[in-house]
Amino acid sequence: MIDNRLLLLLRKSRSVALKFSSSNSPRCNTFSPHFQLSVEPQSRFYSSFQRIIPGASVTRSLVGRGLIRSLLQNDFKNFCKPSFRNFSTSASISSKNTGGVKLLVTAGPKAQKAVGIWLFVSAAWVFSMVVLGGVTRLTRSGLSMTDWKFTGGLPPMSDDEWLVEFEKYKQSPEYKRINKGMNLDDFKFIYWMEYAHRMWGRALGIMFALPFSYFLRKGYITVGLGLRLSGLFALGAGQGLIGWWMVKSGLEEPPSEYTEPRVSPYRLAAHLTSAFAIYTGLFWTALSVVMPEPLAAESRVWIQGAAKVKRIALPVSILVGITAVSGAFVAGNDAGRAYNTFPKMGDTWIPDDVLVLKPLIRNFFENTATVQLDHRILATASLCAIGGLWLYTRKLDLHPAIRSLIGSTMGMAALQVTLGVTTLLSYVPVSLGSAHQAGALTLLTFMILLNHTLRRPSLQLLKTLPSVVKAP
Repeated sequence: MIDNRLLLLLRKSRSVALKFSSSNSPRCNTFSPHFQLSVEPQSRFYSSFQRIIPGASVTRSLVGRGLIRSLLQNDFKNFCKPSFRNFSTSASISSKNTGGVKLLVTAGPKAQKAVGIWLFVSAAWVFSMVVLGGVTRLTRSGLSMTDWKFTGGLPPMSDDEWLVEFEKYKQSPEYKRINKGMNLDDFKFIYWMEYAHRMWGRALGIMFALPFSYFLRKGYITVGLGLRLSGLFALGAGQGLIGWWMVKSGLEEPPSEYTEPRVSPYRLAAHLTSAFAIYTGLFWTALSVVMPEPLAAESRVWIQGAAKVKRIALPVSILVGITAVSGAFVAGNDAGRAYNTFPKMGDTWIPDDVLVLKPLIRNFFENTATVQLDHRILATASLCAIGGLWLYTRKLDLHPAIRSLIGSTMGMAALQVTLGVTTLLSYVPVSLGSAHQAGALTLLTFMILLNHTLRRPSLQLLKTLPSVVKAP
């Protein structure tokens, strides 16, 4: 019974193919790029094949992709010459069309998947670098290494080598004013923390450079993607220099004998902002590789709803980013341990020592009270903005995945504020402080994903979409 039905479907498919092959060539040319521009190039062909042949869904479930591929290579040979094996060529041709989506990887779905995984792993590695950097700062380990080498060098291997490094550290202002009397074992702990942070960054550079060279040699990466990734690699290399530039500020003698030695809050903010920029670039590029078209591109109604959300989501994302960067000034000025009460700061809402530095602009970056107050205001504004976005979208007709993503972002924002308040009230322990910094980057990740999902689809895809959502 099944065999007879399969034979009948094959005959029908051949007859349909002959009808199409007898038509003029422009019809084939307009259809070809359409089904070759998705993440899985054959997926749209299945839907088209099902519309042409009523029993195609049964056929696919019985014989799988092998039958469809066979039909494509044989019965549809005259229907459309460029096959899915020539995915790279067809994608490069269609990328020249301004109405089509420009693929970043043009060597087929397998290459697309491989490059996407590599970029996601690189982004996760940067995420771990940020968290490890936060732990290094909270344990006051960042100033334990008093020199910098491009390759990192080997750690001390013998007792004599450890004593040499310890003697170098004893000459630093941090040891003289804060850690005087520290024993060798305590020094080894902070040294290993800083050494691990530096070497983890160098390992990231190797892990990024080797696959990048391989994919370039295989021809998987387009010129546009290659330039973008080269820029991110250069920024990552510069990140090491920014880190050492930051550490050097903490090795200098403080301007006053009553001032604790610490790194410049401006340089710390630059170091953290650069890390956030690298992470954002890698994560956005990885999403663009595996999802060339936005998720909501199934109907024009959902696209219109996504466009309305994007007008609000973008400024909210900028606010979240500014809030995260303001946290670097809180850490750089050690403002988290200044007023450990909430919602008031001490006994008042606004302390008396706010806006006391001259010139006035210094208060927002160097005044401990003002820096913490700014961070509180920005965090509250971010939570309210995301909450307003969530309430606004409840009345819109949106793709279910977008609605779920907005709800998850709202939950993450509430969790991040809770973490911040708990960290403050607990006098910034290492565990909660690290979780709070990781939460900031996680919330930023949700905002990046939301903005990427809300993108407008290509003009070519818009022409093929229905006006209303199809019933399941």
